[in-house]
Amino acid sequence: MAKTFKDLIQDALDQGVKEIYPWDVEDFLQQNPDAILLDVREPDEYQGAHIADTLYAPRGVLEQSCEWDYAETIPELVKARNKPVLVICRSGNRSVLAGQTMMQLGYTDITSLKTGIKGWNDSDLPLYDDAGNPVDPDWADEFFNPAVKESQLSAKNT
Repeated sequence: MAKTFKDLIQDALDQGVKEIYPWDVEDFLQQNPDAILLDVREPDEYQGAHIADTLYAPRGVLEQSCEWDYAETIPELVKARNKPVLVICRSGNRSVLAGQTMMQLGYTDITSLKTGIKGWNDSDLPLYDDAGNPVDPDWADEFFNPAVKESQLSAKNT
């Protein structure tokens, strides 16, 4: 039987991707001062609003970002295989899958931000745009919660 998106997320969690909530990030960073915050969302998502001091590698080029010899290589990320890495996405699902991929690439300490940047914003934690300006939390709430179109719903939801 084919797996669902939720099945893939659960498989990654079962294989060792850890999760923490946004309100636990400050403690995580105090305990892991060399940790890397890695945002894996799409370019427009990242440009709209992101957490300060994050590395950015879209999930679509994550593997190349984690390896030498590619145009997408991020040296700081390649060298971080034994550092704690907190992976961030919009809702905490893509980050789990990205974390699983990174573990397959030899990263040893991967954690996903449960509830993602949506949960970060819901917790009234600061977000910034590409120019470094603070992002209005109400604007971010709308930005992070696009409506599901009727054509995107399964028959059981219509």
